[in-house]
Amino acid sequence: MTAPPDETLTLLLIEDDAGDAFLVEELLSEAENPPKIIWVRSLAESRVRLTDEVRCVLVDLSLPDASGLEALQQVLTMAPEAAVLVLTGLNDSYVGVEAVSAGAQDFLIKQDIDARLLIRAVRYAMERKRADLAHLKLVEAELTTKENSRLERGLLPVPLLQDGLLDHEARYLPGRQRTLLAGDFWDTVQGPDGAVHVVVGDVCGHGPDEAALGVALRIAWRTLVLAGHTGNDVLRTLDSVLRVERKSGEIFTTLCTMTVDPGLRSARMHVVGHPPPLLIRDGVIDVVPGTPSGPPLGIFPNIDWTPIDVPLGDRWSVLLYTDGLIEATVGGGPDLLGTEGLQRLVREQGGVNLDRLIERVVELNGDSLSDDLATVLISRGSRE
Repeated sequence: MTAPPDETLTLLLIEDDAGDAFLVEELLSEAENPPKIIWVRSLAESRVRLTDEVRCVLVDLSLPDASGLEALQQVLTMAPEAAVLVLTGLNDSYVGVEAVSAGAQDFLIKQDIDARLLIRAVRYAMERKRADLAHLKLVEAELTTKENSRLERGLLPVPLLQDGLLDHEARYLPGRQRTLLAGDFWDTVQGPDGAVHVVVGDVCGHGPDEAALGVALRIAWRTLVLAGHTGNDVLRTLDSVLRVERKSGEIFTTLCTMTVDPGLRSARMHVVGHPPPLLIRDGVIDVVPGTPSGPPLGIFPNIDWTPIDVPLGDRWSVLLYTDGLIEATVGGGPDLLGTEGLQRLVREQGGVNLDRLIERVVELNGDSLSDDLATVLISRGSRE
């Protein structure tokens, strides 16, 4: 038998002939670890005796209340996780073949069985059933994974930006494996008046709950911006959404918003407990001064966040990012890259190339990211 040494296999025998039932019991008693056999004479009786402990069913297909494949189908329905062995007479061997095609693990001809054959058949049937169930679970897991990927992909942002208006790039790298979404989020929307709105945010934590919250906040932000809301009006509403949707009162969110005026020469930012954006203007690489605008969302009620007005000029680039870009360790030590290190990397590379910049951060951190990462690079004219 395939049960562990300290566990006795429970087997259900559905057989209306007492002599055949006695023979099966005698043959199985010769097993090294004989099974516990529950004998019933009909399908109706088997429904009462069929419990979760039954791991194998031996069924005769000539029963008082069902016969042939009809009887088998009822057994398979009643015991979907048990191995099923069909017992047939010599003249019904073709039925046994059909039974295997219909879902039984094996069939035995009563006149041909002996102890060795029956014990081996039970063992092999249970192994095949175990393999079938494992394969089924694997297929179900693959289907679930594909559905989850489609769902997550559909929740990723698509920037709403007039073609050719600005240069726009974004990168999004969840820290969790086998997922497309994380607590970090970003979005870019151009309003009806031509102003361009950008947000990058970070929900504290790294699980699926935080990822769902990040999606909720991003969609709420996009909806508010498209409805014409700006500044503290947007932030207070996002704060309310966060407090309603979060799973714990300790969850907070940092974010940075930027609204580039329709003339594309100045911007208004709100840096809400978030790392300051990187500004490249007239060949000078620096962080946006005057940050932060105030604390993260979800901590203090009734907050007014201070806007930061930034002149941009004709040629400029602004890099908004989450802290995954600056929290890489340097040289394996305790020091983090930080905003000064980020500026140094950009100077070394002669400008912001997102792929090369992220690749360098990953190298500094020992070929991995220390956190989720969302970045948006928006530029007018040639990037410095």
